[in-house]
Amino acid sequence: MVRRSVADPYRTFSKAEWSLLRNGQPMTLDAADIERLRSLSDPISLAEAEEIYLPLSRLLSYYVEAIQGLHRVSSRFLRSPDAKVPFIIGVAGSVAVGKSTTARILQALLSRWPSNPKVDLITTDGFLYPNKVLEERGIMGRKGFPESYDRTRLINFLSDIKSGKVPVKVPVYSHLVYDVVEGEEIIVDRPDILIVEGLNILQPGELPANGDPILFASDFIDFSIYIDADVDDLRDWYLTRFFRLRETAFRDPTSFFRKFAELSESEAGEFGRNVWETINLPNLLENVLPTRGRADLILTKGKDHRVEEVRLRRL
Repeated sequence: MVRRSVADPYRTFSKAEWSLLRNGQPMTLDAADIERLRSLSDPISLAEAEEIYLPLSRLLSYYVEAIQGLHRVSSRFLRSPDAKVPFIIGVAGSVAVGKSTTARILQALLSRWPSNPKVDLITTDGFLYPNKVLEERGIMGRKGFPESYDRTRLINFLSDIKSGKVPVKVPVYSHLVYDVVEGEEIIVDRPDILIVEGLNILQPGELPANGDPILFASDFIDFSIYIDADVDDLRDWYLTRFFRLRETAFRDPTSFFRKFAELSESEAGEFGRNVWETINLPNLLENVLPTRGRADLILTKGKDHRVEEVRLRRL
């Protein structure tokens, strides 16, 4: 384990050190599962899932047990019914860093615990305002920035989940049409664990000057994960994904990006770099990266997209 200043709020582990914390936990996924769960441009292997995500799954099992115990004690003290309270995991990080792959692999691992918990997964993309609203507000070019989300609806959703409300509906976002799909919803029905993946899930927002209590999405998260990487690597991964989509999903006649499939390679590259420089990079530097230090766990990736270091917040 890397030694750092006592003022450092994190314990730092190399991949080799972290993998030892698996402590004999059996792997419940195989290579076919990993291939199915990984994102388009994320080269994660079964070996890395065993080294990084299996120990993390074991850690999370302890956190879930501890939080559930705390809720039972609180219920007993308040003489209230001991209702099930879902454990919420937040997964944050930049565009193209691999949030979706991490979230899906964790969902698969956690759902295969011996207790067979119900593990649901949602993304905050569904809480983006529809394109029509973004255009009306003049912020279509800031899609993904905090102001482009219906944060009140997201907070109400998380509050309903924590209060045990049944069922809770989540709007559906389609990356193919680049918009919230009107009339489509996902039903979340009292999971044991809920994974919430999104760019700004850890953002605290501004506190009211009068000191009145205010809720942020991060207040509902029991354990948070931030996936970190060098900015130049993130740009390269984004462009790699963009070009792969240009050859696949963009060719779908219903795709919002259909017109980009016909661009020359140089024109497409120029467009992709412009999107990164004018939208994704500013949002990363202004809003996403500043939340890294609020995470319970930081996974730092190297240029090859593989996790090189794990930092766990001290208790």
